[in-house]
Amino acid sequence: MKKIIAFDCDSTLSAIEGVDELARLAGPEVFAQVEELTNQAMNGEIAIEEVFGRRLELIQPTRQQCQDIGALYLEHIEPSAKDTISALQNAGWEVIIISGGFKECIIPLAKELNIEKIEAVPLYFHDDGRYAGFDADYPTTRNGGKPEIINEIKNKAQPDRLIMVGDGVSDLETKEFVDIFVAFIKFISRETVTQSAAYQARSMIELQKLILE
Repeated sequence: MKKIIAFDCDSTLSAIEGVDELARLAGPEVFAQVEELTNQAMNGEIAIEEVFGRRLELIQPTRQQCQDIGALYLEHIEPSAKDTISALQNAGWEVIIISGGFKECIIPLAKELNIEKIEAVPLYFHDDGRYAGFDADYPTTRNGGKPEIINEIKNKAQPDRLIMVGDGVSDLETKEFVDIFVAFIKFISRETVTQSAAYQARSMIELQKLILE
């Protein structure tokens, strides 16, 4: 039996929002603008594609800053995430990450959690590490992107069970395409998401019990 569980990263596997932390490094004015855009997008008030490039142009993240955020993800990892993911894997679940965050930042967290498959937005850098752009065609740079990835996984892997876990509207968009959507509300609870989710989890341990018991 093929079983796949997909996790959002920011405010789910780790307490932070990576793009906001990158913005914090760029100074208080940039941080305030980016945080507002992120919240509007995650609450469904504005389309993700409208804010994605704007945030990066404001931030201009360097390769080193992305490495710094990778370390920050690890510092703020959900306390029971590693044990929960190990338990899921031992029970036969394939675990993947589907994120609107940046792949370069998320890789250290994925390694720590023993997750091999990361669906997240690639960033590009000049040889000296300066920001050179992002993959604007990547699905999670726009609304409807996570369902695209979910459907691609379904077509290729043909899983018998497929679960999505996340906190934002972009995660909720997968609800119709998975067997179970779980709103993860430990770090942030968005009314738009929780009202539409049949299941909620306040921690990874609670999620583990929901799925495995």
